Amino acid sequence: MQVKGSKVLVTGGASGMGRAFTLALARDGADVAFCDLSEDGIAETEAAAADLPGIVKGFIANVANEAQVVDLINQSWDALGGLDVLVNNAGIFRDGLLVKQDRETGEVRRFPLAKWQQVIDVDLTGPFLMTREFAAKIIESRGKGGVVVNISSVARHGNMGQSNYSAAKAGLVADTKLWAGELARYGIRTGAIAPGFIDTPILQGMPPEMLERLIKGVPLRRAGSPEEIYTAVKFIIECDYFTGRCIDVDGGLTL
Repeated sequence: MQVKGSKVLVTGGASGMGRAFTLALARDGADVAFCDLSEDGIAETEAAAADLPGIVKGFIANVANEAQVVDLINQSWDALGGLDVLVNNAGIFRDGLLVKQDRETGEVRRFPLAKWQQVIDVDLTGPFLMTREFAAKIIESRGKGGVVVNISSVARHGNMGQSNYSAAKAGLVADTKLWAGELARYGIRTGAIAPGFIDTPILQGMPPEMLERLIKGVPLRRAGSPEEIYTAVKFIIECDYFTGRCIDVDGGLTL
């Protein structure tokens, strides 16, 4: 499937990698629907895409909310006249150690269940709901197939302080393989991408000394760019013999 002329839905498309994907896809000739929770971010992304070849239309939606996901798929389908590609990019962080003992009082603090569940809901349940509804819509419309791109993370191998995020991103890679087998009969391919440290507002907001320590662990000694991750997104869309696998784009980082 060629990016040019395709109809793509990107979650979390109003900032960071999601915005980069949305704009790059439209620049390469795709029509793109995207969702986010930020009205201002949606407006800014739509404005940035005004002069690009592809149509870009933003919607407010929470990917962890089943009813909103169903509405989003239907609205995007109607706005673009169908859908060919889904990019599951939306994600959040709620970091913290599983347990932590206070050095002075000896009190043991437990990682809150609410923070575990928030990340699982957005980062794992969200892609599940999005992929389920995307696939069902294509099958019901007797479509010609499609592509699902899941944005995982190098943290899927396990990263201290990220029990919730690591579990979600590992589960997303497992589901990528599983869905490839289940959906192949309908002409739907799946792929995952595991970025390392990427130059987005989250990384830019870190204290310089912390960022320096992180980058020292990367063999290429720098953060990646959203545009470099987009090259992997484009590959998965356009390589018709690729499915059920995860591409690491992490500068050689090992956690």
